[in-house]
Amino acid sequence: MNPFWSMSTSSARKKSDSEERSVSGEQKTSPPRSSATKKQLPSIPKNAIPVTKPISPITSTQSTNGTHASYGPFYLEYSLLAEFTLVVKQKLPGVYIQPSYGSALMWFGVIFIRHGLYQDGVFKFTIYIPDNYPDGDCPRLIFDIPVFHPLVDPTTGELDVKRAFTKWRRNHNHIWQVLMYARRVFYKIDTVNPLNPEAAVLYEKDIHLFKGKVIESVKLCNSHLFDQPKMDDPYAISFSPWNPAVHEEAREKMLSQKRKPEDQMKSMHVSGLSWVKPGSTQPFSKDENTAQT
Repeated sequence: MNPFWSMSTSSARKKSDSEERSVSGEQKTSPPRSSATKKQLPSIPKNAIPVTKPISPITSTQSTNGTHASYGPFYLEYSLLAEFTLVVKQKLPGVYIQPSYGSALMWFGVIFIRHGLYQDGVFKFTIYIPDNYPDGDCPRLIFDIPVFHPLVDPTTGELDVKRAFTKWRRNHNHIWQVLMYARRVFYKIDTVNPLNPEAAVLYEKDIHLFKGKVIESVKLCNSHLFDQPKMDDPYAISFSPWNPAVHEEAREKMLSQKRKPEDQMKSMHVSGLSWVKPGSTQPFSKDENTAQT
């Protein structure tokens, strides 16, 4: 039985017995009650135990991003899906990205360099995203084959991403910015605090030797372009040599879609008067031989 209710009933019984003795001994009548007086609840006994809500044995936990721990995986999946949507909308030139089949925290990518010192370079890479994204550290970008560059580690092939993102700020920094930074480093060379001191010194002191090293690095990466991906993942980016039976149809579709807007522009027939007569700078001019209406 609840101690609160047991104590309250016993006190009520004692009170009723004492009231009966006083009434029988003194024979006093209570004054008439006024209709305007309010009813009052009986006072709580001093020894009564207050009733409280039961405490759950499992304490609730909060994740670092402010959401309940049980919602963590769903929040992370939603955040990464939103990030990939932003990457697609940016349409970064020469950059292609594909999330891994096995883990949403790993993305495969490739960068095509179309001009500059690293022209004709095709560099495959992998992005590793922290499991507490977007509240953790910045994502890591590692090239499959180390590129000869001042900001790329010559041993691991990791790009110095923290140079641009010293502190990853939630809702401010995004993965597409990391991809844009990875593309920009091949067009604008930075030699301050390099991960590859040799590349930085050659770029500053002997640009011709630096260009030679870059050409060798580009050839090395391109020579391994058709190698099988290092990870056994069906979504890993892979290249195959040109095969007309396989690739010609896809090539024609892409070219036809590219020519379609041009054909539409050629088919458009524009008629009407010109605002400026040829050979004249006078606006709203038209041929003098035009019939007057």
